[in-house]
Amino acid sequence: MRVVYDRETDTLSLILSEDEVAESDELREGIIIDFNSEGQVVAVEILDASKNIKDPTAISYELKERIA
Repeated sequence: MRVVYDRETDTLSLILSEDEVAESDELREGIIIDFNSEGQVVAVEILDASKNIKDPTAISYELKERIA
């Protein structure tokens, strides 16, 4: 998985897979979901990211542990 913020276009992309995008759907205004040919989500794009995210350049990664 990759996270890319493009300052020039103010777009935040969450790239989940390197599969080729076969179809895109705008879930809500400015939120685009990309799908591969099998209908699996391969990326999520947020347009005007700086208006919708407090700090699009900051990343926090958290791994939840399972409690047995």
